[in-house]
Amino acid sequence: MGVDDDVPMDDKAKRMRDLLSSFYTPDPNSTSVPPNASSRFATLDTINTTSFDPDQYMNLLVQKSNLEGLLQRHVEMAAEIKNLDTDLQMLVYENYNKFVSATDTIKRMKNNIVGMETNMEQLLEKIMSVQSKSDGVNTSLFEKREHIEKLHRTRNLLRKVQFIYDLPARLAKCIKSEAYADAVKYYTGAMPIFKAYGDSSFQDCKRASEEAIAVVTTNLQGKVFSDTESIQARAEAVMLLKQLNFPVDNLKVQLFEKLEQFLVDLHLESKEIPHTSADQGNLPESATSAAHEASIREFSEAVRAYRVIFHDSEQQLSRLTRNLPKMHFEAIQQHIKKQLASSDLVAMLRIIWTDVLLMDGVLPEAGLRDFTMEAAHVAIKQYVASRFSHLLLDISGAVVKVGNQMEGIEEENSLQATLEAGKKAVVQGSMDVLQDFRQLLAENLELLSKLRDLVVHWVQEGFQDFFRKLNDHFLLLSGKKYPAGQDLNFREGIQGDKVLPGLVLVLAQLSVFVEQNAIPRITEVRVAFVPADICRTFRAAGEKFLQHYINMRTQKISVVLNKRFTTPNWVKHKEPREVHMFVDLLLQELDSIFKEVKGILPEGLKRKHRRTDSSGSTTSSRSNPLRDDRMVRSNTQKARSQLLESHLAKLFKQKMEIFTKVEHTQESVITTIVKLCLKSLQEFVRLQTFNRSGFQQIQLDIHFLKTTLKDTADDEAAVDFLLDEVIVAAAERCLDPIPLEPSILDRLTQAKLAKTREQGPTS
Repeated sequence: MGVDDDVPMDDKAKRMRDLLSSFYTPDPNSTSVPPNASSRFATLDTINTTSFDPDQYMNLLVQKSNLEGLLQRHVEMAAEIKNLDTDLQMLVYENYNKFVSATDTIKRMKNNIVGMETNMEQLLEKIMSVQSKSDGVNTSLFEKREHIEKLHRTRNLLRKVQFIYDLPARLAKCIKSEAYADAVKYYTGAMPIFKAYGDSSFQDCKRASEEAIAVVTTNLQGKVFSDTESIQARAEAVMLLKQLNFPVDNLKVQLFEKLEQFLVDLHLESKEIPHTSADQGNLPESATSAAHEASIREFSEAVRAYRVIFHDSEQQLSRLTRNLPKMHFEAIQQHIKKQLASSDLVAMLRIIWTDVLLMDGVLPEAGLRDFTMEAAHVAIKQYVASRFSHLLLDISGAVVKVGNQMEGIEEENSLQATLEAGKKAVVQGSMDVLQDFRQLLAENLELLSKLRDLVVHWVQEGFQDFFRKLNDHFLLLSGKKYPAGQDLNFREGIQGDKVLPGLVLVLAQLSVFVEQNAIPRITEVRVAFVPADICRTFRAAGEKFLQHYINMRTQKISVVLNKRFTTPNWVKHKEPREVHMFVDLLLQELDSIFKEVKGILPEGLKRKHRRTDSSGSTTSSRSNPLRDDRMVRSNTQKARSQLLESHLAKLFKQKMEIFTKVEHTQESVITTIVKLCLKSLQEFVRLQTFNRSGFQQIQLDIHFLKTTLKDTADDEAAVDFLLDEVIVAAAERCLDPIPLEPSILDRLTQAKLAKTREQGPTS
């Protein structure tokens, strides 16, 4: 019995398992396992497959689980079975409800369809009756309908014929009322008939219509070229001409040429804008700006009309409109070469930017903003460079102009005027340049705002480069440098290689002024360039110019000295009667130098250097033997012994520094020139051989110079030392060095001084 009871339970469980598996498995074939599959591939997951083997599952479960695991698995499987029973019960209930609802629906449909077949048969009978009656009507009216259609076709043909005969009159009315669109519509509508019968039946109508349409074509062309017509009217005229098969490309070329001429006229008009804004009042300026604004608006409307009329013209118009800012900037560059004010430059840039914004709204494909920005970049950079170039020319002109007027004018006043003009040109010119750049940067203009950082950088570089060029130009003016490729404008006013020493002295003091005053004043305005390098450059240039001036002056005096000592025969020289005239020439040259130096250079500290020997005497140890009473003796042997004593005294005298560093003061320059002249005099003396009279002439001239030069040089001791050196050199080169008596020297010197005083008031 137990076995019989177990069999039904297994069938029930199997059936339940198959139902649940079919419900939850979308594709039973994908999860099925062959019955004869090897047990080595069996797993615990096969419980959900159709080929589930309970004995194999139990054996596998017992092998893999302990007792506690089996009990736990038992509890889980009992819970799962309970859940599956509940779900199956709910599924059966739901399917039963659906089945009951479907049964009710079928009953209602069966009740509603009763009698429908009878109604459908009645409807079919009525449709057949209507169809038969309709066929009868069509048969009875067929002949009449055919006749009516034939009459209608004849009527339409007569209308077309009448339209052809009335076409010339219609076209004339359209021309009179300027209804060109209707005229074109009428004519194009009649074109097929004219092509078919225009040479036979309607020949006269065709000829009259063609004459009328020729008038229409002419009027439409005039409408296209008329500036008073609206853009839409002109575009409509072009479309009508296209419908008439008129060659519109010729119109396109002619209209574009008209735009080009318009642009040329606009460019010529814009060239006068800076002049009117600078030279006229506010009213003419506003009138000129208004006229330009009206012209550019008219040009923009013409471009807009051209673009509307010819839709494929963007590239052609882009090239044309770019010429507008291009020609504007060409005009700016021409004005920059003539020294354009910053206010005028800003006014021109404002006009250009306004024009560009207007044209950019009409033709954005042209990219006028970027194109204008690039052109403005080049123009403003050129303006900055040109401003510094004109400043350099102004400084050069101020120096050279006054320098060229030195001849025939009081030289001291002329040099002072040149120096003051140069200082004013440097400082005031630099301040004006800075003011122009400030005004340029202060403008609230989009075009300038985008370039503000670049402008500041260009100004900084410009000042750096300007001072370098100014230094090179000073070297050029002084004749110290002739750089290759130098601007020819910088050489205006300089005649050949002739360089005035006074101009060199002015350049020296001007370089000091740039270093000590101009550059610090510019740096106060916060212009970021490297002032230290520039200051060192001008400091070195000032020293170089000052030394160059000293060399030029001493070289001129050396010419006088050379002529003095190479012309006479000193071996046959006559006894001296007075101070030689070359001393007057030397003193005149020194006097002119003194005036130049005092007019340009400042005064230094007043200090007189007096030479002392080892015993504290204020007289030269070298001159003592020459002033000794024994020099009056006629014994030649003793005179030569005195010369030997002077050489011995040279070994024990106090050491003296003759040539020191030249400073930018009156005393330093004058003293240096006097020292160099006396040193040159000494060297010329050493090259000659003198007799007694020649030696005495040199002694007399030097004694007079000692009297006149004692208050001239700042270093009196060095001057006195060099004068003594000249006498010693003459004594060394003399065949019979017997000096003049002091009384004779004093008498001849006083006579020369008296003669000089008499000539002074007369001159």
